[in-house]
Amino acid sequence: MKKLVSLAALTAILAGCADLSTTSTGTSYGTNGFGEEPLVATATTTETLNDTYLLSPAPKYYVGSAYKVDEVQYIPVEDMTYNQTGMAGIIPAELNGTKTSNGEVFDVNQMVATSKTLPLPTIARVTNLDNGQSVVVRVNNRGPYVNTRLMDLSPAAAQKIGLNGQAKVQIQVMPEQSTAVKNATLGTTTAAQTATQTSTPSEATVAAPDAVSGPYSIQLAAFYAQDSADALANRMKTYGEAVVVNEGDLFKVRIINMDAAKARSVIDALRANEGMAPGLLKDGRWVNADSI
Repeated sequence: MKKLVSLAALTAILAGCADLSTTSTGTSYGTNGFGEEPLVATATTTETLNDTYLLSPAPKYYVGSAYKVDEVQYIPVEDMTYNQTGMAGIIPAELNGTKTSNGEVFDVNQMVATSKTLPLPTIARVTNLDNGQSVVVRVNNRGPYVNTRLMDLSPAAAQKIGLNGQAKVQIQVMPEQSTAVKNATLGTTTAAQTATQTSTPSEATVAAPDAVSGPYSIQLAAFYAQDSADALANRMKTYGEAVVVNEGDLFKVRIINMDAAKARSVIDALRANEGMAPGLLKDGRWVNADSI
């Protein structure tokens, strides 16, 4: 049986809902819980290229920090070499029109998917290992929070590869396309923030780094590539003492040495100005980011 076929197209957008810091049960995306939805396959149509949509900027580029769902910890990372096999399912059609974790709107007719750890958006090729059919998707939401599945696909993407219910797939990040959509998103975000900050002072501004030190650290993201971590750390120095911590294969970007008041103001500013959902550590242990 053919394991891989050449990709025929690039189309996308995905499913889901809200923020991932909360605990969910069953299959869920953001904070909403839904069960699996079986899909009745219909005749496939010719796949069309849509580079404009595929590489279009998202409302934000979202990596996020480590988080837990049902006592299982997930660590989002930027990994352009990601190539894994596992089970995939289908995003419930009821989620059509809802917001995804990076602010896009889910459309059941677009080639989109969910991931618990990949940056949003990421471009990936998904191959159904039962029949060798492939589809290129835009990953733009978190989930599914079922440990037996790596990814869920929109009904349209599932139909493209003949997926009914769930099947074993191969998921490969496409580095060129993923980098392009990341750059488009960060470029647009930077320009918009610059214009906003020039015309109107932000209510969530943070004072320049000072000599205050304390037990709190904020984790912004984790990367496999050190240069990506260094770039983010340099950009975050306006918020405090931003450093890169190497733990195993990961390079973690953190703002360190803060007391409770400083950590609270930085978390609020990162949420408002950067669209981030930072994690909080006290004396090296994870604590609720809203506990201070």
